[in-house]
Amino acid sequence: MVAIHAAVADALRRRILAGDLPIGSRLPSEAQLCAEWKASRGTVRQALAALRAEGLIGGGPGAPPVVRSRHLSQSFETFLSFTRWAHLIGRTPGQHTIEVARRRADQLVADALNLEEGDPVVQVLRVRLLDEVPAMLERTTFVEPAGRLLFDADLDHGSIYDHLIGSGVDLSNARHVIDAVAADAVDAAALDVPVGAPLLRERRHTTSASGEPQEYSDDRYRPDLVSFTVVNTQELRPTLSRTLDPGWTADAS
Repeated sequence: MVAIHAAVADALRRRILAGDLPIGSRLPSEAQLCAEWKASRGTVRQALAALRAEGLIGGGPGAPPVVRSRHLSQSFETFLSFTRWAHLIGRTPGQHTIEVARRRADQLVADALNLEEGDPVVQVLRVRLLDEVPAMLERTTFVEPAGRLLFDADLDHGSIYDHLIGSGVDLSNARHVIDAVAADAVDAAALDVPVGAPLLRERRHTTSASGEPQEYSDDRYRPDLVSFTVVNTQELRPTLSRTLDPGWTADAS
């Protein structure tokens, strides 16, 4: 059963993300929320504290909270999964697998995964879609024990990470590097952009809880559709999130 404070936070979060509560608007007062949910003031305050920690609302003591952002900061697990993120923002995720193959690690991959050059790895090349529009090209390499689990999976449906985690693969920690890169011919064809167009790149090194390398990924995003936000609060560790361009619609591409 979902706790009442979590249900209140989720309902308000959905209103904010859907634009029913636009940026700058006031949320209902604590008294109004108590009456709407038949909840105690402490329960309502707990729900509002969660939204403040996520950076969605602000406002001083004694005043109704104000919507500050529609950019939802995400946990690490949610950031790993493009599919989960798309569902959270109300978009329809999709993917088209170009290739999944077992190869010998080149020097770059070997260094990233702490392997010897020539060790077997599994590489995946997939286009990720938002409402059927190409948004990201995923170039991912897994160590062979994890990657071989993908040959029996339907990579065009669902989340690779959900599949691997459900199969017992430990994806506990990651280091993210965000930079920019010019689209090469593969990027251009997959993302429907010109060769040389600027792309946002996220390079991710994922390890188990004990530090064993599991994945190295070089993901390339269209910056007209997606950006990245880092949220810092005193209560929580910094969180990294993707952000959908608020002016984007599927028809605008």
